[in-house]
Amino acid sequence: MHDQLIKDLMSKVTPYSKSDQEKIRRAAVLADEKHGDQKRASGEPYFSHPIAVAEILIQLKSDADTICGGLLHDLIEDTDTTLEEIVKDFGLAVGNMVEGATKISTIRAHNKNNQEAETIRKLFLTMPKDIRVIIIKLADKLHNMRTLQFLKQKRAVEIANECLDIYAPLADRLGIAWIKDELQDLSLKVIKPDVYAYVLDYLGSKQLEHEEYTQKIRNILSKKCYEAGYKVQILWRAKHPYSVYMKMKKRNKEIDEIYDLFGIRIICDSVSSCYSLLGIIHSLWPPIEGRFKDYIAMPKANNYQSLHTTVMALEGKLMEIQIRTKEMDEIADFGVAAHWAYKAESGREKGQSSNEAYTDIYMRLRNWKNEITQSESFMDDIKSELLKDSIIVFTPKGNPIDLPVNSTALDFAFKIHTEIGIHTVGAKANGSIIPLSQPLKHTQVIEILTSPNTRPKLSWLKYAHTSSAKRKIRTWLNKNDENLILQKNIIAKPSKEDLEASQSHEEQMAVADSDIVRSISNKAKTALVVGKQKNLMISIAQCCSPKPGDDIVGYVSRGRGIIVHRTDCPNLKNMAEINERSIPVEWEADSELMVRRFKVTSKRTADLFSEIEGAIRKYRGHLVEGRLSDSDEGQLVGTFTMECDREESFSNIIKSIRAIPNIIQINQEFSN
Repeated sequence: MHDQLIKDLMSKVTPYSKSDQEKIRRAAVLADEKHGDQKRASGEPYFSHPIAVAEILIQLKSDADTICGGLLHDLIEDTDTTLEEIVKDFGLAVGNMVEGATKISTIRAHNKNNQEAETIRKLFLTMPKDIRVIIIKLADKLHNMRTLQFLKQKRAVEIANECLDIYAPLADRLGIAWIKDELQDLSLKVIKPDVYAYVLDYLGSKQLEHEEYTQKIRNILSKKCYEAGYKVQILWRAKHPYSVYMKMKKRNKEIDEIYDLFGIRIICDSVSSCYSLLGIIHSLWPPIEGRFKDYIAMPKANNYQSLHTTVMALEGKLMEIQIRTKEMDEIADFGVAAHWAYKAESGREKGQSSNEAYTDIYMRLRNWKNEITQSESFMDDIKSELLKDSIIVFTPKGNPIDLPVNSTALDFAFKIHTEIGIHTVGAKANGSIIPLSQPLKHTQVIEILTSPNTRPKLSWLKYAHTSSAKRKIRTWLNKNDENLILQKNIIAKPSKEDLEASQSHEEQMAVADSDIVRSISNKAKTALVVGKQKNLMISIAQCCSPKPGDDIVGYVSRGRGIIVHRTDCPNLKNMAEINERSIPVEWEADSELMVRRFKVTSKRTADLFSEIEGAIRKYRGHLVEGRLSDSDEGQLVGTFTMECDREESFSNIIKSIRAIPNIIQINQEFSN
């Protein structure tokens, strides 16, 4: 029916073996026959879609089975074709890929969030079985994004946002850079068409200027490399629109203030040549301090390898130069897909990557498969961990540990070993003590300080970033406090027992502290919040009867969950393990909290973080985020984000922080 489309496709698979070509041709003919007169929203024959998907898979150098899977991926859903027929004609591998793609495509949910979450759940539970299902889905998504203009605007924006949230980061995590770039650009074009057009026009207006400038750079580099005996390929590229837009947004600059709109890439033959060429570049132009990155020695989590350096090049312009081998360049563009070039080149099982760099991704997916209880939490884990950038930190013995960005020492400790995490008392980064809540930085050497007497605290759930660490903390707390129910994202309300009439004050004083509770009037409207954890079993101590607005503290009992006392309650000092079992508890504000930021400069002290946190708590504020770093003058510089209920509280907090002995300066210009 569509012989020309099939003919054009077959002209692109001539490098494949004759048997593979015949298999691909049969798949194309079957797809053409089964889709028949079906049309797409654009009015084109539906068969044009599987052909386009197959062509993208050919660009990715996929094997014949994957290309067949792409051609047939909609047959089970949209035609009368059965899985058994596909398996019989094309083999089990192709059948499994088509079935996997069908399961992802046919998900239907009652609302958009559940739809997206269930789709991603299927994606990631399928990946450990055969990652080629995901590659087919990425090719499918890319072609759909290319034809998004034929859908209604509202639906197009929904799909584009899903693409930015899930599919573009997924392509990046799997190392398929060109698909990631195109998905991001196509999404921006739909979501912010004016911004996309503006950036594209600007880049177009500067293209000739950039070409002329980079040609001068390339000529100088070519001459120097030739003189040094290196055979290289020197390329230049402009940054893609979405990348430029994000630089503008992140740096809060206009487009003409962004210097790195283009870059140079040098392709050479060996790793040793990469480092030698780096020396040549730095002999030509001075490098910019802090802008060198060695991804060869420390590859990214998606196995990306390259040397990055930014130099002050001709005319005083900053220029980023990347240096990599041919193999690294192949992996940078095709990522995990590069490992299936042609099955004749390898005897390994189809669908199995030869590169051990992806083992960590597979292991995480397999572990998560057994942990999923709610689609929304799974969605959060995927977005915040697997699809986000990662950092590599080192153990004191030099072993690299891959963690998601914003991971803390607790995440590091629990990843090393659960027992180390449980007994963590502190941490060092590059030899200096850091708070357990402080995000780790790329390439830091992390040392965990432990004590056999230390046990997890409820507050650790605020400090841990990864779902794995949080799960291990919850497991320990639940095991050791059977009635302590830890579940996120539900408001902490008083327990049912608290709503019943309680004993008299005298009777309550005569019983154990774990039984000290009081009833709460039905008129009470103020809930209690323990960190950001909610729906905890919680009760109010009868002995001191704290009221909304009082300074309070929670005591984790063994029978009644969390019991809330006034901080000046005389009974606290007599309670067992009060230091270990007390946790911060706050009254939930009736009105929306204000977010305030400030910056401090201080003399070096190990107590600064805790002193500032104490000052914030004193006036019932909440520390959202705090970061400390060393300045060139040997001082500490910290930036903090906090929440408070009113401006007066913020003023009192600032006064209290100014009174801290080691504080040199506090800057409120960070307020928003």
